[in-house]
Amino acid sequence: MAGPRPILVVDDDDALRQTLAEQLAHDGEFAATEAGTAADALARLSAEDSRFDAIVLDIGLPDGDGRDLCARLRKQGHRMPILMLTGADGEQDVVRGLDSGANDYIAKPFRVSELMARLRAQLRVFDNSEDAVFSVGPYTFRPSAKLLLDAARNRKIRLTEKEAAILKYLYRAGGRPVGRQILLNEVWGYNSAVTTHTLETHIYRLRQKIEPDPTNARLLVTEGGGYRLDPTAGRAQAA
Repeated sequence: MAGPRPILVVDDDDALRQTLAEQLAHDGEFAATEAGTAADALARLSAEDSRFDAIVLDIGLPDGDGRDLCARLRKQGHRMPILMLTGADGEQDVVRGLDSGANDYIAKPFRVSELMARLRAQLRVFDNSEDAVFSVGPYTFRPSAKLLLDAARNRKIRLTEKEAAILKYLYRAGGRPVGRQILLNEVWGYNSAVTTHTLETHIYRLRQKIEPDPTNARLLVTEGGGYRLDPTAGRAQAA
């Protein structure tokens, strides 16, 4: 199973924010980071090695309008899903929220189960969109295009469909090792007759493409009876 997906919860209501964070983390599907103001949210988003797969954003913040923050994030290039929370659900409020770049708009009071269902739906759409971009070592990884971009060396690395799927699943594991059989099932399907030898061959070829020294793998390492992706490896050398 992949690791919990990091979600940024931005709301100045301490009780609601903490409840949302706890509920999101309850089943291990998500890991929530809290921010009580727009400034706090911006600081967390700009932190080194910051990674959030989605943002739950309240409109009423003490230092600004959440819709303005949403528009600012879009201008800065943030493409992850943003779900806006509001006590105002009039048509004009909804339109303004969506026009600011929000993916969905949820009126208070709401059921947490509904919020999580909408969050999952937006993440599914995003994961298969052209906007999904991940940082893997010195590379920018675009799963939908099956492409790694190495800006420092001005080169592109084309991946096969299975190589891209392997990389994407290991990235989603959040740096934790994934067993060979689990990875095989997730990429090839549970009913597949493909053996782990096929997986090992794909891992070998993937390392030939992405590792500076494939004999001493640092990005895609063998660990715990499977494989682990270290998305931060190689960044210092590329800087």
